[in-house]
Amino acid sequence: MQKIISTFIISCCMALGTSAQTTHVLFETSFGEVEVELFDDTPQHRDMFLQAVKDSVYHRALFNRVITGFVNQGGELDEPILEEEAAGVRKRQRLTAEILPQHFHHKGALGAGRDDNAEKASYLTQIYFVIGKVITSVELAALEKSKGVKIPAKQREIYSSIGGIPRLDGDYTIFGSVVRGMEIVEQINHVETDSSDVPLAPVVFSVRVLEGSSL
Repeated sequence: MQKIISTFIISCCMALGTSAQTTHVLFETSFGEVEVELFDDTPQHRDMFLQAVKDSVYHRALFNRVITGFVNQGGELDEPILEEEAAGVRKRQRLTAEILPQHFHHKGALGAGRDDNAEKASYLTQIYFVIGKVITSVELAALEKSKGVKIPAKQREIYSSIGGIPRLDGDYTIFGSVVRGMEIVEQINHVETDSSDVPLAPVVFSVRVLEGSSL
């Protein structure tokens, strides 16, 4: 059943034109493998992520904040980044947002974390997989009213059947999507965590670029 759901997610995203991207990466996790395509029309985030992979940022890294029914976050946490910046240990660096309407927070989307900066610019070393939940038409209508937006019909269909986190749309950059192994992402989302959403048993992952990708 999980594989059927995963295939359905992939098919829906292909229908929205997010397939056939030139760069695919493999997350090798302690639960299994997850293949992700990186979007060509978010080139700065694609290249930022690939540079981080090259620099071993995502070699034996951790999913260090797992919120059931919301996201699996990996890489660096907000707190040490902001503390080191405030102490002058590291230079404050953010990547300009590449927020595009066709890339939204459906289940299986890959996004870049950020702090509350007004420009919505992304951290260089923090990513998250969207889990979310199925959203009713009433909830979507209320969200449209509160945010003053119109959610496209295809996106409404996916949010109401597969799920996601539509309230984050327009505020964070989505730069990739799962194409294989969504069941692994879901398994990780159900690990036991402490009161700070940190997994009780480390969830380790490494990322490598798949052969045949254009860099």
